[in-house]
Amino acid sequence: MNDSLVVRAGRIAIAATFLALTMTACTSPSMQPREASAGAVSLDAAIGGSQRSDKARARDVYRHPKETLEFFGLDSTQAVLEIAPGGGWYTDILAPYLRASGQLSEAQYLSTSADLAAEDSDVDAAYRRKLADAPAIYGKVVVGTLHAGRFYGVDANQTFDRVFTFRNIHNWIKDGQLDANLRAFYGALRHGGELGVEEHRARPGTTVQQMIDSGYVTESYVIEHAQAAGFVLVARSEINANPKDTKDYPHGVWSLPPTYRGGDVDRARFAAIGESDRMTLRFAKP
Repeated sequence: MNDSLVVRAGRIAIAATFLALTMTACTSPSMQPREASAGAVSLDAAIGGSQRSDKARARDVYRHPKETLEFFGLDSTQAVLEIAPGGGWYTDILAPYLRASGQLSEAQYLSTSADLAAEDSDVDAAYRRKLADAPAIYGKVVVGTLHAGRFYGVDANQTFDRVFTFRNIHNWIKDGQLDANLRAFYGALRHGGELGVEEHRARPGTTVQQMIDSGYVTESYVIEHAQAAGFVLVARSEINANPKDTKDYPHGVWSLPPTYRGGDVDRARFAAIGESDRMTLRFAKP
């Protein structure tokens, strides 16, 4: 066999070996989709369930939970970690949907600022009471904390198929913890797992201080910092876009519903605008 044929044969052998390894990885038990239990609840049923209040349902027109979660690639058999659930708006959907065949974990965010942590303590306590009071719905939910880029009470060592965070990025920029948190999310995900991010969207060119003051964050800023943590941008969606949002209000994004920080001042105007214009981004851990 001449030299060129030897080289060609070697290349073919390498390619065949790589293909075999790839096929083995794709068919290994850890990579196989898990089968849904017979008692699984559909996403529509979870969204329409009685565990959701009328007040929560009224926000569906702005938050588009079904479309958002489908865009994030949610499946009922996945292990999902939600970050900073607040009062549990998305927990009310995720918990029944994942209860039978998947696993939902929640990480309440504990600020490095004592003042900010104190502000959130009442909300966090109410959230835990809510889950404890309805074990038939929330009894399998694991609740831990995220503090200074580390998880407590949650097994977050390449454990999760999905990590979700909804409208929290601006808080972590203010707290100086965005990069530490993104690295923690990266470590919590299995290889091939994904991070879903929803955040109030600022105009391009908005400064970091303006982001902190207004609550609106530029899409490029989120992408840049996620990529620095090791993530790859998979897709972006306009599901949660709102072209009526001019982003120039006296109380920033908190002028709009549901907060109405300005009280009755211009309330009808803000109600007509609706909730904020938001980016919806999907990142993968290679």
